[in-house]
Amino acid sequence: MPGMVAFGRRWGIASDDLVFPGIFELFLRVIWWIGTATLFFYHQGHLDCNGRGVLNSYLIGLLVVLALIILSLCAIVYVSAQGTITNPGARRSLPALVYLRAMLYIPELVWACLGAIWVSDDSRGCDPATVGSVIAAVVTSWIILLLTGLGVVFVFDPLGNPRSQHGPMEPLGVRDLESSGGTQFLSTARSLAVKVWESRLRLLCCCLPQDESHRAAFSSISQLFSDFFSDTDLVPSDIAAGLALLHQEQDKMERSRDPEALVSHSPSSPVEHDLQVELENAAHCMRFAASAYGWPLYVFSNPLTGPCRLGGDCCRTGAADYDIIGGDHLGCHFSSILQTTGLQYRDFIHVSFHNQIYQIPFFVALDHQKEAVVVAVRGTLSLKDVITDLSAECENLPIEGVSGACYAHKGMCQAADYIYKKLMNDGILNQAFSVVPEYKLVITGHSLGAGTAALLAILLHASFPTLQCYSFSPPGGLLSKALADYSKDFIVSVVLGKDLVPRLSIPNIEDLKRRILKIVSNCNKPKYRILLQGCWYELFGGDPDNFPTEMENRREEQLSRPLLGEESLMIRHSSSYQSLVSDDSPAHSAPHLPLFLPGRILHITEDGPSRRSCFSQVRYRADWSDEMVFRSILISPRMLTDHMPDAVLRALNNLSSEGPYSLCPSSLGNNSHNTV
Repeated sequence: MPGMVAFGRRWGIASDDLVFPGIFELFLRVIWWIGTATLFFYHQGHLDCNGRGVLNSYLIGLLVVLALIILSLCAIVYVSAQGTITNPGARRSLPALVYLRAMLYIPELVWACLGAIWVSDDSRGCDPATVGSVIAAVVTSWIILLLTGLGVVFVFDPLGNPRSQHGPMEPLGVRDLESSGGTQFLSTARSLAVKVWESRLRLLCCCLPQDESHRAAFSSISQLFSDFFSDTDLVPSDIAAGLALLHQEQDKMERSRDPEALVSHSPSSPVEHDLQVELENAAHCMRFAASAYGWPLYVFSNPLTGPCRLGGDCCRTGAADYDIIGGDHLGCHFSSILQTTGLQYRDFIHVSFHNQIYQIPFFVALDHQKEAVVVAVRGTLSLKDVITDLSAECENLPIEGVSGACYAHKGMCQAADYIYKKLMNDGILNQAFSVVPEYKLVITGHSLGAGTAALLAILLHASFPTLQCYSFSPPGGLLSKALADYSKDFIVSVVLGKDLVPRLSIPNIEDLKRRILKIVSNCNKPKYRILLQGCWYELFGGDPDNFPTEMENRREEQLSRPLLGEESLMIRHSSSYQSLVSDDSPAHSAPHLPLFLPGRILHITEDGPSRRSCFSQVRYRADWSDEMVFRSILISPRMLTDHMPDAVLRALNNLSSEGPYSLCPSSLGNNSHNTV
C-alpha cells in the first residue's frame, strides 16, 4: 500500500511486494550464472565443434546479461525491503530499477534466440553435455520470459490508469470532490469499477447461461464488490499482512482475558437439561443437513469406504420410481442420502437436485425416529450456489405479526421463496402430512442451506406454528433485528468455534477492512517481515509478536484520511476511514443495514488450547450465546475448517455422546449415524 505506479499506471502490487519474487529469481539466476561460468571455463579452448564462435559469444554474452540481471535484482530486493507499508518514501527509486530490469529482458530475449539458433543449426559434433547445458539455458530463458508475461497479466489493474480527464492531477484529499468536476470524476470511476467487476464475473462464470436473471445477479454483485473495493488503495499482500497482524493481536487479547468463562443461557432454554436436549436434536438433524450435499461430501468424508458403498447403488433403477428431479442421473446423490440418513426409499416424499441461481436442491423425508417431516436444504456446492451466496443485498420480507423493519439476504430470500412455492403450490407438504398427520415439521440445512432453511421456516411458521428449524453455520448477514427476534421461538442456530460464515456480513467486512487499515498504517515493520513472522506463527504457533507502531510519530487526524498512492488514484472517501481512532464497534462505521443470525444461538467451542497435536483427543463445550458475539470477524486457521459440515457433525456427536473424538480424521464414516 499504495499500489506501485510504473509505466504510467497503477499496478496490483505495491513497491514492497518484490522482495520474495526477487529473492526467488535471484536464487535461480545465481545458480544459472555459476553453471554457465563453469561450462565456459571448463570448455574454454576446447570448443572445436561446429559453431564454436557462436557458442563462445553466446556463453560470454549470457554471463554478462546474467550478471547485470543479478545486480539489478539485488538492488530491487534491497530497495523493496526498505520502509513500511504506508511509508514508501525509502522505495522511491524502485520504479527506475523496475525500468532497468525490464530493459534487460531485451538482451535476454536476443540471447535466448541466439542459443536456440545454435542448438538447431550449429551444435553438430559438440559435446552432448555442452549441447544439453545450452538447451537447458535456452529453455529456462523462455520459461522465465513466459512467467514474467503471466505475472504482468496477473498484476495488471484495469482501474489503475492514474491519468484522468482532469489534466494535472492532485491528491483527491486536496481537490474539492464536492465540485461538479470531482463528482463527475468519481461517478465515472465508480461506473468503470462496476463494469470491470461485471466483466470479471462473466469471465469466471462463462459456463453459466447468460440470461436476464443471471445478468441481473452479476450486476448486483458487481455493484457490491465495486463499492467495497474502490475506496482503498490496498493490494492483496497488504490484506495478507493485515490479517496476520490482526490474528496475533486477537490471540494476544484472548490470552490476556480472565480465565473464567462467561456463559449466557438463552431465555427460552435456561437449564442444562434443555441445552442437552437441543444438542441431541441438533446432532440428529445435522445428519440430514450433511446428507443433502449428496455424494461429494459422502466420498470426501469416507475416502476409503465411500466409493465402494456407493458403487453398487448408484446405477440401481429403483430410485427412478420416486419423485427425484434433476441432476442425479446415476442416482449417486440419492444413494449417499440413503447411506447417511439410514432411511428407506419409501421414506422420501420429494427429492430435488435441480440447481440454478436462487434455486438450490432440497429433499422432504419422513423421520420416523423423531416423528417429523424433515425438509433438508443443501448448502453451497456449485458456482450457481456461490452466486446466490454473493447476492447479499437486502430484500424486504414482510411477515404478518412482526413489528419493525423486515428484510433479509436477497439471494437466500429468493431461494427460500422458490422452495416455499414448491412445497405449498405443488402439494408436497400436504402429501407428507396426509401420510403422517401427527408428525411435526422440521427444517434444516447447513451454510447456504442454513440461511435458506431459516427463511423458509419464517415463511412457513404461520401455516405450521409448531415447526422447528435447526440452522447449522448460517451466514451472519441474514435477518433484520425484528425477524431475528421473531425467529427465536422456533429456530436454533448452531455455530462451531471461529467459523467465518456466521460472522460474515457486509458491516462486519467493512469493520474488518477498517481494522486492517488501522493496524497496517500503525505498524512500522516492513511487509516482508510481517508476512514471514505471520507464516511462522500460523504454522508453528508461539507467542504473538509485539509489533511496534508509528502512533507516536503520527498525528491522529492523519489516520482518518484515505491512504493514497505515490500519485493520485481513483479513491473516494469512505466511512471505513471515518473512525479509525474511535470505538471498534462496526456500528460506528457501517453504512449498510445490519443483519443478524437467526433464532437462538448455540455456540460450540473446543475445551483446552487451540493448538494441539494431530491425534490428540478433543472435547467440546456448548453454550447459549448472544448475537452480538458474532459482530466481528475472528482471524484463525480454523475459521474455514470450523465451517465444514463434517466438523460440525463431529462436534455435535461428541457433545451428544459425551465422548472424545480424534481431531484429524474428517470422516462421517466414524460417526454413529453411518451405522445403519
